[in-house]
Amino acid sequence: MARRIAWHRFVFPFLAFLLIACGTGQKDAIDAAINAAQSALNSIQAEAQKYVPEQVQAAQNTLQNARDELAKGDYQAALAAAHDAANKTRELAAAATSKKEEWSKSWDQTSSAVPKTLNQIKAKLDAYSHGAHLPEGMDKTALDDAKAKYEQLKQAWADASSSASQGNLRDAINKLPSIQDMVTKLKETLNIK
Repeated sequence: MARRIAWHRFVFPFLAFLLIACGTGQKDAIDAAINAAQSALNSIQAEAQKYVPEQVQAAQNTLQNARDELAKGDYQAALAAAHDAANKTRELAAAATSKKEEWSKSWDQTSSAVPKTLNQIKAKLDAYSHGAHLPEGMDKTALDDAKAKYEQLKQAWADASSSASQGNLRDAINKLPSIQDMVTKLKETLNIK
């Protein structure tokens, strides 16, 4: 189950800071708004970095812009940048959750299919190794090559599974195209429909 990122805990205090900023103590209020946006970003940054790192950088840049504008004394620009940073953080939380759900679904589908295919390939290799009629164009050398490729495929799948179990879905998902390519080639070589 995907963990929901509670960005809304920071939006209400941020809005309160915006209201305060309209009155006295603008600098302190804007500084507090920037800090609230930073706290919101900090609370989701580690999770978001796994799924949408480019958006994390954009939110960080916007926060830095708010700090720079505040340091220059341009309170309006600083307030606008703080508001923008809060919006980017909210969007970041939603994007990270969405990407995590997308990758989790993709991984779940693949992780149930690949082991079955590995078993199918292994059974065919075992049958050919124990005297079953080899497909046309395949000889003992090609069979040995197919066995070596099967071992590489098993290792690639173990590496991807390990990444997924450690919570690194980005790495696991990035390994899937080469695994699928290896599966396709082995199935063709072994005449598996």
